[in-house]
Amino acid sequence: MATAAWSDSLPAVAGAALAVSAVGAALALADLASPLRAPFALFFLLVAPAAALSANLRGLEPFGRLVASSAGAVGIDLLIAEIMLTTHMWSARSGVAAVAVISSLLFLPALVQHSTRSSNSMNDRESTVEITKR
Repeated sequence: MATAAWSDSLPAVAGAALAVSAVGAALALADLASPLRAPFALFFLLVAPAAALSANLRGLEPFGRLVASSAGAVGIDLLIAEIMLTTHMWSARSGVAAVAVISSLLFLPALVQHSTRSSNSMNDRESTVEITKR
């Protein structure tokens, strides 16, 4: 019974996480002084790459996908920070922007795969309809 309640509230939790991370990215990019800026930006820095990696790891078990995407998110954040520090270009705004760009690029393969899968299923449905009409 508890798992049914959790699965029913999952879209609401995902929407709240999206809102918090979007506010964190906006506060960091706009360089606004707010007590919520640091925790919300940190939430964005961890959740955005983790969600992007998780979308591409659909073949794994849920717990394995959680662990792999979390570790990958920390790795992406550390790699971006190391590159920016090495090139003497570190700033919080550019770090958030870099994580946003990398996360967006990581979402692309899952988005393309989803769109091709849905278009293939539409073609299958159309051919089934044509067969049944005959």
